Amino acid sequence: MFLRDILITLLLCALLIGAVRLSAQETTPTVAVPPVPREFRAVWVATVDNIDWPSRRGLSVDQQKAELIRILDKAVQLHLNAVILQVRPACDAFYRSSIEPWSIYLTGHQGEDPSYDPLAFAIEEAHKRGLQLHAWFNPFRAYHPSAHGPLAPNHVAHTHPEWVRHYGDMLWLDPGDPQARAYSLSVILDVVRRYDIDGVAIDDYFYPYPISDKNGHEIPFPDQTTYHRYRQQGGTLDLADWRRQNINDFVEKLYEEVKAIKPWVLVGISPFGIWRPGHPEQIQGFDAYNEISCDSRLWLRKGWLDYLSPQLYWPIEKKAQCYSVLLNWWLDQCNSDAPRYVWPSLYTGRVGDGAWPASEIVHQIEIAEKNPTSDGCVQFSMKTLMANQTLSDALLNGPYAQPVLVPSCPWLGGSQPDKPSVEVETPPSDHSVTLRWYEGSSSQANLVQVWVLQMRLQGAWQTRILPADCHTITFASDAKQLPDVVAISAVNNYNLQGVPAVIYTPQRVADKNEPSHGTR
Repeated sequence: MFLRDILITLLLCALLIGAVRLSAQETTPTVAVPPVPREFRAVWVATVDNIDWPSRRGLSVDQQKAELIRILDKAVQLHLNAVILQVRPACDAFYRSSIEPWSIYLTGHQGEDPSYDPLAFAIEEAHKRGLQLHAWFNPFRAYHPSAHGPLAPNHVAHTHPEWVRHYGDMLWLDPGDPQARAYSLSVILDVVRRYDIDGVAIDDYFYPYPISDKNGHEIPFPDQTTYHRYRQQGGTLDLADWRRQNINDFVEKLYEEVKAIKPWVLVGISPFGIWRPGHPEQIQGFDAYNEISCDSRLWLRKGWLDYLSPQLYWPIEKKAQCYSVLLNWWLDQCNSDAPRYVWPSLYTGRVGDGAWPASEIVHQIEIAEKNPTSDGCVQFSMKTLMANQTLSDALLNGPYAQPVLVPSCPWLGGSQPDKPSVEVETPPSDHSVTLRWYEGSSSQANLVQVWVLQMRLQGAWQTRILPADCHTITFASDAKQLPDVVAISAVNNYNLQGVPAVIYTPQRVADKNEPSHGTR
C-alpha cells in the first residue's frame, strides 16, 4: 500500500508540472501492422541547356536555390521518392571538384565558382524532405553545343586533348582509350566518396549517336587511331565488337568500384529503349547495339547495375515501338541468378507539349506497377511536372495517391535498422498526444534514411514517410484526428525497413463506444 501511494503521488506531481511522458519501448503489439508498398517514383532533373534547372544561367545563388526547392517540394507533393539530378552534363561539374570545371549552365562562364555547392545543397534539401538524390553523369560527352562559351583551362579538352574527339558540333571522350575511361570513372567515384548521394545514374550517351554529312552519308566516329593502337597491341576484335567491349568494361568497373566504396549506393543506367530491332519481333527502330555500342541487355543479365531504366519514350498503342511490349521484353531479359529492377523512363514531356493526354503516362505507370520487378518509373522531365496541373492531378488521383518506399535490393545485403524507442507525452492542458522517437545504434552503413509512420484511424491505416531528422509528431485533441494505434519504423540507406515500435495511444477524447488503450 505504501509503495502504491508513493507512485500515485509521483504521477500527480508530474501532471501538475505539465505533462506525462510514458515510455512505449515495451509496448507489446497485438495488432498486425500492414506492409508499406514499395515503388520507385523518380524524375530526371536535367541541367544541360538549362532544361529543368536552373531555368537560365547566371541566376543568383538565392534564385537557384529557390528554384531547386520548388522542384523538391513539387516532388514531395506528387509523392515521388527520388530525384535524379544531372551533375555532369559534359565533363563539367555541378559540385566542387578538383578534377573538372564548374558548369557553364550555372553562371554562364565555365569554371566560374557559383559561390555555393549545388550538389551538396540538393542532397541536404532532398533528404530534409525524405527524398533520395541520385547523381546523374554523362560519362563520355565533353562539350554540348548549347554551352555557347569557351572551355575552362582545366577542362579535359585542354588538359588531355589526346583523349578527346571532335564529332559534329560536340566533343567526346574516346571510350576506346583506357585512360579516358579511367578518367571518367575517377570523376564519378570522386562524387561517391565525398557526397552522401543515394545513387549513381548514367544515360544513353556512350558512343555518340551517328550524324550524317550534307549528302546523307553517315560520318564515322574518329577513333581510328585508338582502334589501330589496340590492334597493334594484339587485339583481335573487329571495330564494332571492340567498341562494345570498351563500354562493357566501363559499366562493369563502374558497378564494382561504386559498390567497393559504398555498397548501398544504387547504380542505374538509362539506355535507349530498344536493344535491337526485332527484339521482340514487332519492334522496329534505332539499333543501339550497333550504332552506339550499347549492349544494355548484357549489363542487365550480368547484374552490372541495380536498376535499368530503358527510355520507353513511345505510346502504348504504337505497334512498332509499343511501350508495354517493350517493357515486357526487358523484364524477360532479367537473370534469375542476378535479379535486378527494370524501372522504365517515360516521356512525360509529350504531355507538356500537348502530344499526349495525361492518361497516357498514368496508364504507363499502372502497367509497370503490375509487375513486381518493374514497380517503378522515372519521368522525363521535371519541367512538365512543374507546369502541368492536369497531369499532377491525374497522378495524385490515380497511381500516386499514397506515398511509398523505394524498393530494397536484396542482392546488396545490409542489416535491418533497430526498432526505435518511443515516448508518449500527454499534456493535461490541451489533451493532445505527442510521440517522440529515438533511433537505435547506427553506422555509416546503417543510417536512417526515412521514418515510416503508420496510423490506424477509425479502423483504417494511413502512412506517412518522414525525413530522417524528424523525431516527433503531435496529434490534436479531436478524437477524429487521434489514431488508436501508431507504428514507427526506420528505413536505412539499404532501403531496409526495421521492426516497428507499436504504440497504443491514450484516447484523451475518445468515443464512448470505443475502448481506451493506455500505454503499457
